[in-house]
Amino acid sequence: MDEPLKNADTRLAKPGDADLVPVATIQGVSVRNQTDNEMPALVAAGGAAAQFAWEEFIYGKIRNPHTRAAYAHAVSQFLRHCKSIDKELPTITPRDVGSYLDGLAYAPATKKLHLSALRHFFDTLVTRHVVVLNAAASVRGERLQVVEGKTPEMSTQQARKLMSSIDVESIVGLRDRAIIGILIYTAARVGAIAKLQMQHYFDTGEQYCLRFTEKGGKSREIPVRHDLQQFITAYRTSGVLDNADKSTPLFRSVVRRTKRLTENAMTAGDIGRMLKRRLRNAGLPSRLSPHSFRVTTITDLLSQGVPLEDVQNLAGHADPRTTRLYDRRQRKVTRNIVERISI
Repeated sequence: MDEPLKNADTRLAKPGDADLVPVATIQGVSVRNQTDNEMPALVAAGGAAAQFAWEEFIYGKIRNPHTRAAYAHAVSQFLRHCKSIDKELPTITPRDVGSYLDGLAYAPATKKLHLSALRHFFDTLVTRHVVVLNAAASVRGERLQVVEGKTPEMSTQQARKLMSSIDVESIVGLRDRAIIGILIYTAARVGAIAKLQMQHYFDTGEQYCLRFTEKGGKSREIPVRHDLQQFITAYRTSGVLDNADKSTPLFRSVVRRTKRLTENAMTAGDIGRMLKRRLRNAGLPSRLSPHSFRVTTITDLLSQGVPLEDVQNLAGHADPRTTRLYDRRQRKVTRNIVERISI
């Protein structure tokens, strides 16, 4: 996850800032199954102000589609519970929220997400005068201290094996090598890579750069190292992208069972599936993901003594604590250490 789980137990924040608990890697949250954006019955029964608050909360305040789906699911599930015990919105109390959370058979991180969603929702209800007080504001969540992320790490040897396994005699191979090279040598998020256009790879006069559009619409430029420049140039000059205008997607999808590119941009899901296929062909574990490259790159740089602040800037993290979640050095206990126990 790319945002630290911070302060969600102690304060309210506006949806869209760092207190919106990220959902991509939280155990028990499946975005594919979250179709709860429809207005819950309890909200519909609450009148025009409640209905406005729901739409404002879901569609107005939360821009990230994954967060929107997860929060809608969490709030809808809670409101179905409240309806089953004959509660209306104005009569919901902290006791109702606390006992509901106690009964959830979820991991602490998932409960934290549910509580965060309820706090933000009730905050909107208070603002729209549907309820007097935020019933979730004073509810304490389970203490959760995250010192290391759960994204599986790809070793340096595995990354090299993956790169060397790619057949670059076809346009698809050239494309895939360029994408994986960007994952390794920029630590970019897969969603940002999928958004790249031809104009986002450019020469400054001193060096080539990639311009990524990251979370929250933030734009940042990352210098391209020499070997990655060769990968991207080989792909771009293969003939397929000749005469493409600057807004053309840099990485385009492939017509199934052919080696011809379409006019459509690859999605983050397309890149993920491509990587799974490449991992399988290289005989590498399928549990690895595009995010594994961020772990590998961050750990590699920190292991070389690169300052945390510099690595944080490369990764595009607002908080250095998030960068530390990607650092796998702390869990590498060697046999030399255990052999030194003098008992």
